[in-house]
Amino acid sequence: MHDSTSRQSLERPNGCNRREWLRQAAIACGLLLPGIALADDKAMAAIETLVAGRDTSAGELKLTTPAIAENGNTVPISVEAGGRFSAERYVKSIHVFAPENPVPEVVTFEFTPRSGFARAATRIRLAKTQDVIAIAELSDGSVWRTANEVKVTIGGCGG
Repeated sequence: MHDSTSRQSLERPNGCNRREWLRQAAIACGLLLPGIALADDKAMAAIETLVAGRDTSAGELKLTTPAIAENGNTVPISVEAGGRFSAERYVKSIHVFAPENPVPEVVTFEFTPRSGFARAATRIRLAKTQDVIAIAELSDGSVWRTANEVKVTIGGCGG
């Protein structure tokens, strides 16, 4: 049998017992989910703004990602645009998006004709399993696009 003294011992020093903590956690989760759901829309809007109605092709853009990332906190990626480039035609930038992340615009790499080649590597965070999208903008106005699915075991953006 429990008396009021033993019940009080279950309360935390700030007066928050386990039920209250669970209730507050459920409310917090409910507040976070709409933002995550809107992230995909934010990514698509950012991509549409970037592409600006231009036709996209795979071109010679290569995105390298792991098929499975055991931890979404640090996922290695690399992007490379092949082809012959000159001062008149070169890759200006490569943008990487993770549509399911709270902030879908992950990284932008900038290049000039003097870069010699358009290649970069980094590590990114992924909130959950999703397609990672790479878009290259060329100096002649053309746009290349490619994507890879990365399966995430443990999310890296608070998930």
